[in-house]
Amino acid sequence: MRYSHTKIVGPVGKYGSRYGSTLRKRTKSVLVKRYSAHQCPFCGSIGTVKRISTGIWTCKKCKNIWAGGAYEPKSSISTYLPKFYKT
Repeated sequence: MRYSHTKIVGPVGKYGSRYGSTLRKRTKSVLVKRYSAHQCPFCGSIGTVKRISTGIWTCKKCKNIWAGGAYEPKSSISTYLPKFYKT
């Protein structure tokens, strides 16, 4: 079994016992949100959304690019805003 020592700690298992448990827990929550399978708001496909840069997201299937949150393609404030703006 590969990487069995990171089963509980997840993506922060690479840090071992360094940096303290609280910082590793915060980092884990960010990394899990960032690298999870997200749904594209345009075509609805799951798992094809990738982050280009901080806040810039793209869908590999429909090739759309949009601005979102830093770690998720849809930020918490976007619930109060319209889904798409017409220009």
